[in-house]
Amino acid sequence: MSAKAMDPRKQAIFETAPVPRAILTLAVPTIISQLITLAYNLADSFFVGRTGNPHMVAAVALVYPIFSMTTAFANLFGIGGGSLISRLLGAKRPEQARQVCVFSFYGAIAASALFSLVIFLFLDPILYAVGASPDTIEYAREYMLWILVLGGVPTVLSAVQAHLVRNVGYARQASVGLGLGAVLNIILDPLFMFVILPEGQEVIGAAVATMLSNLIATLYFVWVILGLRDKTVLSLNPARGLPERRNILSVLSVGLPSALTILFYDMTNVTLNALMSAYGDFQVAALGIVLKAERIPLNTGVGLCQGVMPLISYNYSAGNHDRMDSVIRTARVWGLIVAGASILFYELFAGPVIRVFMSVSAGDAAAALETVAYGTFFLRLRCLASPFAFLCFHTTYTLQAMGEGRATLFISTLRQLVIYIPIMFLMDSLFQTTGLVISQTVAEIISMFLAFYVFARIRAKKKAELAAAPKGA
Repeated sequence: MSAKAMDPRKQAIFETAPVPRAILTLAVPTIISQLITLAYNLADSFFVGRTGNPHMVAAVALVYPIFSMTTAFANLFGIGGGSLISRLLGAKRPEQARQVCVFSFYGAIAASALFSLVIFLFLDPILYAVGASPDTIEYAREYMLWILVLGGVPTVLSAVQAHLVRNVGYARQASVGLGLGAVLNIILDPLFMFVILPEGQEVIGAAVATMLSNLIATLYFVWVILGLRDKTVLSLNPARGLPERRNILSVLSVGLPSALTILFYDMTNVTLNALMSAYGDFQVAALGIVLKAERIPLNTGVGLCQGVMPLISYNYSAGNHDRMDSVIRTARVWGLIVAGASILFYELFAGPVIRVFMSVSAGDAAAALETVAYGTFFLRLRCLASPFAFLCFHTTYTLQAMGEGRATLFISTLRQLVIYIPIMFLMDSLFQTTGLVISQTVAEIISMFLAFYVFARIRAKKKAELAAAPKGA
């Protein structure tokens, strides 16, 4: 019996369900998935912070942007492949969608394995380049070896499979898989850090727990995809062969901008850490906590954008542009509400948030209190970028869903490399640590106007082409 292209109940979500309900159906599980993914790393920071050792916290902070680069590979094959699968389903081409699924799965394995190998070969030079000090290098080396060199492939593969499962309408299963990994990480972190391994090896314990959690999540997703192979276009069977060349290029053209967006974002955070390291390990530790705390509203916004991508892709390919525009508008309003609420929360409760990740009753209390003071100040400034960052995410994800890979690549490149990093150096020279922290807000405002301009040009072009097309074409 051949597999169905799409469950009729899932198809109704894409075609006929009220837009708010359709968004909630796909986006809520996706937002949860994003927050669950963040929980992996928040758990490490939380439990390492229980040591009250700012050098351990700084080491984890230095490695985090490099580890986050694995998300670039997940987006390359997960968002690139998932978006194309949704468009192929909208165009009623299920067999090609199956081949794209297989390509995305094995491509993710190959790319993440190569990345882990490069990290292993250049481990110490990379760590010194991102700002490791004599007090943090050993902790950073141990953390990166376990979490990235040994754990890189399962980290990428679990995220890719979550994207693929979500893009055929099974958002709940995607959330369950990522949730399984997060819950395991929260359980295994203290077990390895404070029970199994001896004192002084807490960083290793956190990394081992995260690696094992991702591995188990990966195996769960393999089980889910095998179970859905007769109901959907999901497949892990390499005998189906490679997709058509144009489909491979489509995966890469849509996934690459998303991957580079993450890669460039992490490169800016690596640069930010390196510049901040000139001021001391306490400032680096504080900044590391802030970069994770601010990811809560940012990941919520990204989850919303990723959740509506299948709706936008499907209706764009099906020619239902009115429904597509309604999805875009509704998601934009909801995202701005979340961003505004996050600013209010962080302005009121920045201090308590930072204390969650840095104990002042263990280790060197004076050093911990100084780190908390820096973190409180940094978070109140950094959170102001939230609405502008969301609007950039929303615009670029919408363009990706429409298959506009080159446009999103253009925006991502200018946003991070041409706008943010130069502004970072300028603000550092003018205002030192304060300038480094507020540089993101300045860069996001400029990038937002750039994204709006590009999107408006593309939409005007698409409407003109649609108006000029022969009736019934």
